[in-house]
Amino acid sequence: MQFAYLRVVVAGAVLTLGGSASAQWGQPSNGQPSQPGYGQPGYGQPGQQQGGLSSGGLQPPSGQSDSAAQATEADLEKSEKEDSGRGLEFIYLNVEGGYAHIGLQTFKANDIVDAGTQKTTDSGYVLGAGAGLRLVFITIGPRFRLNKFSEYDMWTLNAELGIHIPLGNFEPYFTFGAGYASIGGFDSGNIGSGINSDDVQITGYDIRGGAGFDLYLSPAFSIGANLTGELLGLTRPGVDLSTSGSTNANSAQADVLAADGSSVGTSVALTGVLGLHF
Repeated sequence: MQFAYLRVVVAGAVLTLGGSASAQWGQPSNGQPSQPGYGQPGYGQPGQQQGGLSSGGLQPPSGQSDSAAQATEADLEKSEKEDSGRGLEFIYLNVEGGYAHIGLQTFKANDIVDAGTQKTTDSGYVLGAGAGLRLVFITIGPRFRLNKFSEYDMWTLNAELGIHIPLGNFEPYFTFGAGYASIGGFDSGNIGSGINSDDVQITGYDIRGGAGFDLYLSPAFSIGANLTGELLGLTRPGVDLSTSGSTNANSAQADVLAADGSSVGTSVALTGVLGLHF
C-alpha cells in the first residue's frame, strides 16, 4: 500500500497527517477518530434521537396522548346524548288554559264596584294565546288572556318578555309583562236590573310576572305549565244614570256607580300550555 504524508507547520508546531492513500476523507485512520466529514453529523447538524426527545423538542408519552383522546371522545358522546337536537328557534306560538282567581280591591278599595251586591273576589277559568320572536334564550311578543268569572269578565293584552334556560328537552323560563286590562260583561242580576251593564266599564293597567316550563316532545312541539301573578290598577268612570235608563235602580247601588271608582287589585292564574316552535 502507498502512504501519503502531509506535514503542516502551524505557529511553530508540526502536525503530520498520514494514512492510506485509499482511505476516504472522514473515515478513521490508525484507530484515531477523524474530523467530521461528509455523511457524519458535525457542528450545527441534528444528532440522533435520545429517549423522549426529538429534533423538534419534547414528545409527550404515548400513554398520556391516548388518555386525552379517550376523554375528549367521551365528552363528545355525552354532549351528543344530552343535546336536544332542536336547533335554533326563531318563532313561537302557544295557547293556554287553566284556573284564575281575582281580587279587585287587594291593596286599594274605592268603590270600584258595589261590594254589597257584587263580588270583589272571584274565581273562574282563563284562556290565552301568545306569539313572538325568539333570539337564543330570550323571547318577546304579545299575549292575550280572557278570564271568565262568575259575575264579570276580564281580558288583558300584554307585551311579554321571556328568559329561558335550555336544559335539553326540558326548558324552565321566567316571564315579565305589562299592558292593558278591561273588566266588563257584568251580570245584570248582580249589578241591578235598572242599570245597563254596558255602561259599567272598568279599565286600567296590568303588570304580570310568572314562571313555567316547556317539555319538548319534538323540536317543533312542546307541552308545559305556567304560574303567573298580576297587579291590576283599575279605574271606573261614574255611570250617568239619567241617560242609561236606570231610573229604577237601587238607590244605594246607583249612588256607588254614579261616582268614579278605582282600586289596586291582584290576580293569579295557573295554566297548561301547548306550544309550536319554528
